[in-house]
Amino acid sequence: MDENRYLLIINPISGTGNKRGLAEYVAAHLGKAGISIDVAYTQGHGDATRFTLDAVSKGYAAVLAAGGDGTVNETARALCGTPTALGIIPSGSGNGLARHLGIPVDPAPAIDIILKGNIVDCDYGTANGEPFFCTFGVGFDAAVSEKFAKQKRRGKLSYIRSAISEYVSYNPQVYTISANGKILTQKAFIVACCNASQYGNNAYIAPTASITDGLLDITIVHAGTPLDTAMVGVDLFTGYINRNTMINTFRTPSAVIYRTGEGPAHLDGDPVTMDDIMTVKCHHNAIRIFTPADRGRFRPIITPVQSAMSDLGTAIGRLFGRR
Repeated sequence: MDENRYLLIINPISGTGNKRGLAEYVAAHLGKAGISIDVAYTQGHGDATRFTLDAVSKGYAAVLAAGGDGTVNETARALCGTPTALGIIPSGSGNGLARHLGIPVDPAPAIDIILKGNIVDCDYGTANGEPFFCTFGVGFDAAVSEKFAKQKRRGKLSYIRSAISEYVSYNPQVYTISANGKILTQKAFIVACCNASQYGNNAYIAPTASITDGLLDITIVHAGTPLDTAMVGVDLFTGYINRNTMINTFRTPSAVIYRTGEGPAHLDGDPVTMDDIMTVKCHHNAIRIFTPADRGRFRPIITPVQSAMSDLGTAIGRLFGRR
């Protein structure tokens, strides 16, 4: 393996930010540490996986994904079980995995994290064999992901519009979940299987989830009144969702989810169609990721507010031309 050779994969259309000059910026900063950067641009689904498999076969020490959670997923799935490390330069709409790990959505400090070289063996999950690194879900969130994927515009406002539109007509389904030797049948609004703590955009579906504990956090949002659901939405952004009476949570290394037929699901926010029986598993310490060495513990309200303020600072910096 060539320890000083990295591949940078850029999704030029992810999120809403401008990627112009990003490749040169990354190469200049990592070049100071003697790291050589090769660059590949995605043009369609599956490109990042193909680029990453090629990089692994050629002995690259790391692959850096500059994009959203979809790009990160495509990149990371080709790195599972390999010595090649994943670096994340968040450039998407939600950036759920990066946010969980404490990687800023500003490219400069994200690159600094890669320069510092702190690599952690992390978990990932699979649903019927398909990898996810943040969340896998069925229910309302999967329906919204399906609708959002059809939108021409990306970003938070487009996602909110998709969520509101879907909420008006959404009907919760009955799910049976088998895990930890127990069986639970419940009419649910959402069943989320979480390797990391949030969907993205500081929406904490499993605030205390760990990406290194060998367990998935299963969050079940029960069907309720519109007011009940609205309160869950508030708690999603304060970090108090696991204290809401509409929520049932537990941890497990694996689970089987049953529903009445095949239908929509999502892997890290990207819509997929899954069977009526879905087996989810946690794969412990199976992918190596550059992470901050000093990431603090999650604190309800405080952590979301700090993250929101950091996002605001990054947005202001972009307005004034700072990368």
